Amino acid sequence: MAEDKKAKEMTERKREFRTTVDGILVKRVYTPADVESAPEQIGLPGEYPFTRHIMPTGYRGRLWTMRQYAGFGTVEETNERFKYLYKQGQTGFSVAFHLPTQEGYDSDHPLAAGEVGKCGVAIDSLRNMERLWEGIPLAEVSTSMTINATAPIILAMYIAAAEKQGADKSKLNGTVQNDILKEYIARNTYIFGPTPSMRLVTDICAYCAEAMPQWNSISISGYHMREAGATAAQEAAFTLANGIAYVQAMIDRGMEVDSFAPRFSFFFAAYTNVLEEVAKFRALRRIWAKIMKERFGTTNPRSMMLRYHVQTDGFTLTAQQPLNNIVRVTLQALAAVLGGCQSLHTNSFDEALALPSEEAVQVALRTQQIIAEESGVADTVDPLGGSYFVECLTNQLEVKIMEYIAEIDKIGGALKAIEKGYVQREIANSAYDYQKAVDSGEQVVVGVNKYVAAGEEMPETLEIGEETEVRQVESLRRLRRERDNKKVREMLDRVFTVARSDENVMPAMIEAVKAYATVGEISDALRKAFGEYREPSIL
Repeated sequence: MAEDKKAKEMTERKREFRTTVDGILVKRVYTPADVESAPEQIGLPGEYPFTRHIMPTGYRGRLWTMRQYAGFGTVEETNERFKYLYKQGQTGFSVAFHLPTQEGYDSDHPLAAGEVGKCGVAIDSLRNMERLWEGIPLAEVSTSMTINATAPIILAMYIAAAEKQGADKSKLNGTVQNDILKEYIARNTYIFGPTPSMRLVTDICAYCAEAMPQWNSISISGYHMREAGATAAQEAAFTLANGIAYVQAMIDRGMEVDSFAPRFSFFFAAYTNVLEEVAKFRALRRIWAKIMKERFGTTNPRSMMLRYHVQTDGFTLTAQQPLNNIVRVTLQALAAVLGGCQSLHTNSFDEALALPSEEAVQVALRTQQIIAEESGVADTVDPLGGSYFVECLTNQLEVKIMEYIAEIDKIGGALKAIEKGYVQREIANSAYDYQKAVDSGEQVVVGVNKYVAAGEEMPETLEIGEETEVRQVESLRRLRRERDNKKVREMLDRVFTVARSDENVMPAMIEAVKAYATVGEISDALRKAFGEYREPSIL
């Protein structure tokens, strides 16, 4: 009693501690009384509900894939960066496409002016895709492609480029993001309305289930919602709600759940609050396993496993004192590894200023390698399992996530919740609360609102010159002169006809890209079939 009284009298740094700005209240200390989980809820690694890891050996058998997201300028420049990263020990590729490719415009379209090669690599045609992978054997590497509205076209180009290298598409290994729902929530690189967009998503998933059994046909992504201001619980809940919508859409088109679900994958952010992130990943695995078993009735453990890529949180990086970002990324990467990710991208310290420089990219990759090879955290599975705090937080996050999913179910599912603006409003409110906390100093951002330094020198950054756009446009116009334009027109007509039918668009897409139809031309054929979407006001 005397000790309790003494503890109560001791002052603390803050009136209360929370996991995030509007997050869960953190107690001074946790004891066994805080852990109400039944033993089967926690379980063992590799066993349902997979709270501790999807594999019994974790990283003892194989480390996570070190997959640095890269792409800028022309395909030649990005090809060089890919080879540099591979030489530095990267174990998987991840392609960033520039905005015109993501939105279905060729590099010579008026709306592409000034954007070519700026936030990703410029891909207009199969010729660009072939050059992007020159000297890299696609049959032997794992590739992730961050592309959504134009995902069928880009995947078709990847298949065609791989086949030209002599690869068997049934053995290709990698992921296409193909998550259009989150585009309506947070990223806005959609072209078509939700209904035709969902049809294209499921066309890819159905095609891959049959023809590319080792390919992840979708990466259901919470990362962009987190970047837009979602809390950890919102990121998890809204991503899983979208996952439910995709699974249901596949079942509605007549697919057996276990024919596609094992190749569904996910993509999350890792914020700097290490223990909250670890708990988030553990809760995510457990909830998805329960959803797949109890809601969709699967008995296949592979359909219940939540496999995911993590990217460290870009919005936490600061232009002020940019070397501090190395520490932030290290903590975020540590959270991702302690949480059991299957692949990881670590951001570069200069990303708040410009595209990553070669030096910054190397430091980011070395961060992963030091965690893997020197820290010891990869030597046992779920090393924080059994921590009173982590187990309690896992349970608390599970409750919050399930409350959101129940609310979305009540609205009518993820698509309805997005159309009504519910998800967007929840994220916007959280973003507002976070910024208020930063502005008031309640949320400390070192170097920005505390420990500010005067007279900082900024590091050298990578710039994309205007000559990149000139070269890309010249290359595109040369392609149009050299290809068989009569055949291109026939293939585009075929894409339009198939898009207006119930037939899967992927075979027609592959034939069109093989004829060197461009991203813009194929997108225009789809625009003619589906129309373009304009976002309604949610306010």
